[in-house]
Amino acid sequence: MSQVKKPGSDQAVKGVLLDIDGVVCVGPRALAGSLDAIAHIRELGVPLKFVTNTTRRPRRVIVEDLMRLGLEVATEDIFTPASIARNLLAQKNIAPLLIVHPDLREDFAGLPAGSVEAVVIGDAGDCFSYDNLNKSYRKLIYGAEFFALAKNRNFLDRDGELSLDAGPFVAALEYGSGKTATVLGKPSPAFFKLAVESMGRPREHVVMIGDDAEADVGGAMAAGLQAILVRTGKYRPGQETHLPTPPTAVVADLKAAVEWMFG
Repeated sequence: MSQVKKPGSDQAVKGVLLDIDGVVCVGPRALAGSLDAIAHIRELGVPLKFVTNTTRRPRRVIVEDLMRLGLEVATEDIFTPASIARNLLAQKNIAPLLIVHPDLREDFAGLPAGSVEAVVIGDAGDCFSYDNLNKSYRKLIYGAEFFALAKNRNFLDRDGELSLDAGPFVAALEYGSGKTATVLGKPSPAFFKLAVESMGRPREHVVMIGDDAEADVGGAMAAGLQAILVRTGKYRPGQETHLPTPPTAVVADLKAAVEWMFG
């Protein structure tokens, strides 16, 4: 275990944001000690929210997956880029061209017809066809807004290997269109702000725990939170050295993170 500074009275942990894939579980399997660690956080009465950049599964399925692991989780305790995107589209009366995984479309069902167009891109999997990307490109060059549900480079796939996430495809469209996407998921400060506000705790007393050095840890620290990087999931040795600010701590896994925070 390595750490920068143990929480003192000025840094006492009063809220926890927790990534799911690669931290709590890998696919349908809970990581060793993760469920006990979550139970300990809850026993202490510390507010806990789950924040994930997955853009292949709707919130309904995420809740069901966590329940299969033995976790009781309310839908409002899960923050996803798609849930934020839907609210934004509705508020601004925007009609989206959705380049997303088919399973995610239910999170956008029932949106009213908008007067402004936008391209919305998530991890579309096989739907990242030339035709869909070219449709997006044409919308963008004719004035459509550009939203990325996330811009992660990769994710830990269910076969245990890294796979391309939405980020490389977003970057391609940015290059082609000359437009920069507005990122709605991690590491967007707005994403962390909404999750922290839902707990009613000062951001400097909230800790983000994740396996992604850029999106989880770098994003959280840039937003004014503390952040713990775990060496599970997509973590690869030395990733933390590329961050502008070192993580609050780098530990073995979620169990070690909870021990570091609360003893």
